[in-house]
Amino acid sequence: MGDVADKLAYFQAITGLEDADLCTEILSAHNWDLESAISSITATDGSRPSSTDASAAPTTANPDDRDGGLVLAPNGGNQPPGLAWKVVTLPFSIISGSLGLISGAIGFGLWAAGGVLSYSLGMVGLGGTSRGGTTPLVTISPAVSEAMDFVASFELDFGRVRPHFVTEGFMDALQRSRHEYKLLFVYLHSPEHPDTPAFCDGTLCNEMLAAFLNENFVSWGGSVKASEGFKMSNSLKASRYPFCAVVMAATNQRIALLQQWNGGNTLEMLLLRYPIEGMIEVEGPKSPEELLTLLQRVLEESAPVLVSARVEAEERRTNIRLREEQDAAYQAALEADQARERQRKEEEERLEREAAEAERKRKEEEEARERAAREAAEREAELAKMREAKALALGPEPEKGPDVTQVLVRFPSGDRKGRRFHCTATIQSLYDYVDSLGCLDVNGYTLVSNFPRTVYGEDKLSSSLKEAGLHPQASLFVEIK
Repeated sequence: MGDVADKLAYFQAITGLEDADLCTEILSAHNWDLESAISSITATDGSRPSSTDASAAPTTANPDDRDGGLVLAPNGGNQPPGLAWKVVTLPFSIISGSLGLISGAIGFGLWAAGGVLSYSLGMVGLGGTSRGGTTPLVTISPAVSEAMDFVASFELDFGRVRPHFVTEGFMDALQRSRHEYKLLFVYLHSPEHPDTPAFCDGTLCNEMLAAFLNENFVSWGGSVKASEGFKMSNSLKASRYPFCAVVMAATNQRIALLQQWNGGNTLEMLLLRYPIEGMIEVEGPKSPEELLTLLQRVLEESAPVLVSARVEAEERRTNIRLREEQDAAYQAALEADQARERQRKEEEERLEREAAEAERKRKEEEEARERAAREAAEREAELAKMREAKALALGPEPEKGPDVTQVLVRFPSGDRKGRRFHCTATIQSLYDYVDSLGCLDVNGYTLVSNFPRTVYGEDKLSSSLKEAGLHPQASLFVEIK
């Protein structure tokens, strides 16, 4: 019911009111809340049939009022009360409202205390069992409460061999039948009607009929003395009791009431707006065989629709499953592509890092080689400079003479170098001579003579050749440290 027209038609179908302007005013007063507006109408004491005339109301009421399902009391041409009357009754209204608030507060306090006491007794195992095995403190809707009361009362009066009436509201039962792809069997119970006991005992609680209903239908029952049952009696235009109907949940907002039995007389076809499709209605007493025959016929006639609905639902589920599988496959493929892309990027980044690291190492090695070469060149230049300086310090080689000493130096490589020195030259001059030749790549060495072995170390650097016993000639060896 997505628009105003659908809500108005639904409200008229439920309440039985045919005055569109009146229904519009009632819905507007409740902000177009269907449940609130319908409850305000059906909860009025004057709108319900009493326990003594529930079955006779359709026959004694005015025919025009009977079609409406609800008769509003006249109010002087529906004129509002005058200002003087409002002023006179104002104090009484205030007193009445105050008393109502006080009584409501007291009642709420007693209810809360009773709930706590019941819960405490239940915890210690002293509380009695609640209806249907539920905890008294659990909140349930009025429709469910009425359904549970009806089932409990029906079972108490007529035994356990009966249709399995669902303990939920009519609309929930209708949705259950829709989800289970079954028809909804509706029984409206009028406790005061004289035909009710015999019908329930002999027909409705018949073992064969009850088993057939439990196997092929979703069953819902309601008492016309309760709010939900009364609303359904108006909606289904029940005129005689016992009353049974078979309905089917519709996909649109219309119902086709195909047939109705009223004491054996078939009425004309009706067309109403309501979110169910009425398949068949039975009013008045029927034998188990007659009712079973009618139920079998309507089940056979509706079988194609139910099968089609089941097939369509299965196709929808299959399409949804296929779509979900396709979405999952697409998602998996997308994640795989993303994973491959991440791996490719990670591989590229790794290769870039390795290339950068290799380039850095190459540059470092090149710089190290250049630095080593530069340092080697600097050392070589320094050595060459040092050799040149020591060669210059030695001066020119003297000619042979009695004061000249002939020195022969043998190197580890086997080379021999000789030079003449003045006998007054120091041992340091011999070291400077060896250094100026550049035949050694090491810095630490010692000049040694054999027979007898003599080491000319740092303690003898200042001694002259003559003082060291190397005059007039000497043969020395270079000994690497």
